Amino acid sequence: MTLIRPLAALALLAVSAFPAYAADAVFPPGLRLGMVPLVGLSTAKTFPGFESEDGSVKVLITELPPAAYGEVVSAFNSNPAGANGVKQDKIETPAGLAYFTTESGKADDTPVKRYSMIVPGAGFSGYVAVQIPENATKIYTDEAVRQMFASATTRRQVSAEEQIALMPFKITDLADFKDVRTLAPGSSIILADGDESTGYDSRPFMILGLIGATPQAADDRARFAQEAALQIPGVRESRITMSEPIRINGQQGFETRIDGVSGKDKVPVTVVQWIRFSSGGASLRIIASAPRDRWQAAFTRFRAVRDGIQPKG
Repeated sequence: MTLIRPLAALALLAVSAFPAYAADAVFPPGLRLGMVPLVGLSTAKTFPGFESEDGSVKVLITELPPAAYGEVVSAFNSNPAGANGVKQDKIETPAGLAYFTTESGKADDTPVKRYSMIVPGAGFSGYVAVQIPENATKIYTDEAVRQMFASATTRRQVSAEEQIALMPFKITDLADFKDVRTLAPGSSIILADGDESTGYDSRPFMILGLIGATPQAADDRARFAQEAALQIPGVRESRITMSEPIRINGQQGFETRIDGVSGKDKVPVTVVQWIRFSSGGASLRIIASAPRDRWQAAFTRFRAVRDGIQPKG
């Protein structure tokens, strides 16, 4: 979607015209946005959404920050006619008023039609990207895609068990964190005392995820860990207070602590970053933050979660 692409770097129909959609909607695992997939599509195996048996028709579903919806609405309103062959439209859905675009393009050398839609959610913006080869557009017509978009609906909660099951590792101890939220399905997750409505900065939280190739030499690992810690998003005026190699569940790791401030209220926080290095494949990275006056109690919980992360299988 031309208007949404920077955010991802990524005729009105009444809801009553499709009364069964909300009940029949399919939610990709871990996501709060779902819809009735087009006939012949099933849950995708390698991305959140749906695909045809041969993989040529794709429907990607994901979540964007809550501000994304408003930014797209503003862009639509400032240029309602669209540009560069991109057709703009909007449609009522059980999730709210959705905005979508239609355009032609190519996937490698294959001519395709692309559709992109954004809908409002509670604490997020739902985003859908559809790609259909030109030779399948007689089956998957503009009207069929429009009706699928019209079925978009949201659910308030995704169970912690469903979200944790998507991760490539087991989390055996939640240390009393009540809010569990997927950041990237199958890749990163947040455990927090706060939530999206109250904000995370003023209370303890953890982000667990995988990162790509990491250095093998000890000196390089130290430098890598320190540079990564100083670049943690949302933490300002950062100052490293401790950085040293440790062993995490029998594997080589590195612990780095920083003091800084976080959030619009500039809450003084202490942050710990643990990296459990892997000799091959992705390494585990844990970022845990707490207001400085709650650090000691929070750190005990952070370690319990860290030490309870186990490989799958």
